[in-house]
Amino acid sequence: MKFGPVPVVAAKGAILAHSVSGPAGKIRKGTVLTSAHIASLTAAGIETIIVAQMEAGDMPEDKAATQIGSKIDAKGCHLTQAFTGRVNLVANQPGVVRIDATAIQRMNAVDEGLTLATLPDLMRVSADQLIATVKVIPYGVPAVQVEAAVAALGEDAIQLSPFVGGRVQLILTRTPGFKASLLDKGRKVVAERVAALGYTLTEPVTVDHSQSAVAEALDPSADMILILGASATSDRNDVAPAAVVARGGTIDRFGMPVDPGNLLFLGQLDGTPIVGLPGCARSPALNGVDWVLERLAAGIAVDTNNIAAMGVGGLLKEMPGRPQPRHPKT
Repeated sequence: MKFGPVPVVAAKGAILAHSVSGPAGKIRKGTVLTSAHIASLTAAGIETIIVAQMEAGDMPEDKAATQIGSKIDAKGCHLTQAFTGRVNLVANQPGVVRIDATAIQRMNAVDEGLTLATLPDLMRVSADQLIATVKVIPYGVPAVQVEAAVAALGEDAIQLSPFVGGRVQLILTRTPGFKASLLDKGRKVVAERVAALGYTLTEPVTVDHSQSAVAEALDPSADMILILGASATSDRNDVAPAAVVARGGTIDRFGMPVDPGNLLFLGQLDGTPIVGLPGCARSPALNGVDWVLERLAAGIAVDTNNIAAMGVGGLLKEMPGRPQPRHPKT
């Protein structure tokens, strides 16, 4: 593609690079100039303008953006119509996005004029949320570069894992003197959290904070079991995880490198995932619980390695009013 100043009289068929005002009104950048445009510009006394001129083998920006966009079009999403060299990928339903960062980086290295920006991998999205945007920077690019960019993306560079829904059991424990208001708060916040992920919360069960009581309350017929204890879990052998093991289940991970959310534990009973919730689950603010529940809700496996990887980016916003702030005053 040629780009630069040309005489107005020689600009027919070229693409105007910068908006220009003439007697007939403003001619916007990106306009393919016609004889009428040339006449208007000449009448305005404009002799030279900056334009882009396609050469053999070049592909217009909108066509190039559409071709790249078609390669990232994912199930459960839709592409917008190309405009000024841009095509967007938008979610049709809530879920979690999977991004192949290597493929995206590989594509962005093909040509500086071809760009693809995405949300972070494993980010939760809602319906109608923008997931990715293709932007072709110049007015035209060599078709061979577009083909190379498409090839660099490979298959399934972007995917949407929708929330699958199901039944969730919530077990709440109480200790002597534990405030009823805290039980109510925990119940309410957890109900709102799981409903937003497409789950149905069964009637919550409140039991004493003892291994036997929690073990008896576990219902593996649910699609997920959540345990919110009156007292924070501080060891694999503490009340809640020990109750899971006593029923024949396993604890796959205790503790996570996300703060708030350190004291979460993950296990399973007869194939049903069990999440031991830390105290921060009583707050609607983002915490490590959300990352685990979002992935489980989208049918994405969560294991100890996945949780270990959450440490990068796992330092979340400080929660006001915490009894033991991470940065104590001196």
